[in-house]
Amino acid sequence: MKMQIQEALNTLNLPVLISFEDIKSRYYELSKKYHPDLNQEDSNMNMREINEAYTVLKQYIFNYRFSFSDEEIMKQFPEDAHARHFRF
Repeated sequence: MKMQIQEALNTLNLPVLISFEDIKSRYYELSKKYHPDLNQEDSNMNMREINEAYTVLKQYIFNYRFSFSDEEIMKQFPEDAHARHFRF
């Protein structure tokens, strides 16, 4: 079953308005915490969920950025376009 965007945000414990840099930072933080080599208790399941959540959000952002030109993004979200924050 493919994880939905809201589930991915909840898995990584992220707010609805977030930049890609914040997503990546949170992913690396959780990956270090739950990596199977560093943490033996249920880390395998947690790492799968963390990886899937990161992949879902990364793919959404990739698709979103290449679906619109920068001008269209600035028209839709003028306050977010410069900071490269995304609303989920």
